[in-house]
Amino acid sequence: MSAEVLDLPEPDRLEGVPHPRHTPRLFGQDAAERSFLAAHAAGRLHHGWLLTGPRGVGKATLAWRIARFLLAQPAEGHGGLFGGPETPASLDIDPEHPVARRVAALSEPGLFLLRRGVNASGSGLSDAIRVEEVRKLRSFFALSNAEGGQRVVIIDAADEMNTNAANAVLKLLEEPPPRATLLLVSHQPARLLPTIRSRCRTLPLAPLGEADLAAALEQAGVEAEGGAGALAALSGGSVGAAVALAQGGGAELYADLVRVLASLPRLDRAAAIALSERAAGQGAEARRDLLFDLIEHALARLALAGATGRAPAPEAAPGEAETLRRLSPDAQSARGWAELAPLVGGRLRHGRAVNLDPASLILDTLHSIADRAR
Repeated sequence: MSAEVLDLPEPDRLEGVPHPRHTPRLFGQDAAERSFLAAHAAGRLHHGWLLTGPRGVGKATLAWRIARFLLAQPAEGHGGLFGGPETPASLDIDPEHPVARRVAALSEPGLFLLRRGVNASGSGLSDAIRVEEVRKLRSFFALSNAEGGQRVVIIDAADEMNTNAANAVLKLLEEPPPRATLLLVSHQPARLLPTIRSRCRTLPLAPLGEADLAAALEQAGVEAEGGAGALAALSGGSVGAAVALAQGGGAELYADLVRVLASLPRLDRAAAIALSERAAGQGAEARRDLLFDLIEHALARLALAGATGRAPAPEAAPGEAETLRRLSPDAQSARGWAELAPLVGGRLRHGRAVNLDPASLILDTLHSIADRAR
């Protein structure tokens, strides 16, 4: 891996937690792992794999696990005196294995990480994966071919490829080099060329349940204040989102929001002012953005409660279920909340863009929600 790549910031790294390539275990995605292992064991290993699912559910972690696994397998014809090795039962590789150590250091010659490169000014990352980055694969395949063995390319994220880069990757998928596996991480596969999707085998990853999310947070060294149930509900089963919520005090902030909603239709103005002021002031930008997201999330859960006739589970804050049922008891209420949600979201995003006073913006938003509750 070039020094230029090593020096770049990693767009998929969350502050304070291990990077996906350093994450030893993957939770909640047994079905995807079994599917890949079955194809490998049957000798039907496809050259292109599309790893799909919401952000933060483990797609990059799975890609790195697959890469380590494939690169650690003995080359064909090297089974030793007693035949080939047993069929692997998991993707686990000893962290002290030479391949695992080289992958962690981005120094494995059989691995190529395709991601956004340096922007034109050299000051940071470009806004897309460009064809210039894909062209570097030519020298990678030429050099690694002399070494023999498996070659693995991780594209993270494939959604970020511009048109020329996507067409160059498509050509690789149409005429894959020997012993090469391409792993495409995709948050929004609909944005990819249909021909790319058709030439890959898809591994769908699902949102994590409460137990798996709790285990993933524990592995990452993140304390789930407010409980894993609250984080599972607020994050949509995304470990990445749950980490951001935990680090920003999201569960506590949402509990304060629910207490304000519980006062509707007669808004508790003192509680609303206190909540809005928590997101105001210098250095509170992250808390402001988090509260904006949580307000939109609360409106979505109100709409869902009315549409389904029951509060979403698990409960994301004390008293939330009762508040949702009271404010959104039926389908007509659900339609009202669903109509309000994009209006509120647009107003919050516009206010952030033009740098409106966040306390006033949040208070105005809470009044709009109170008007709808009436």
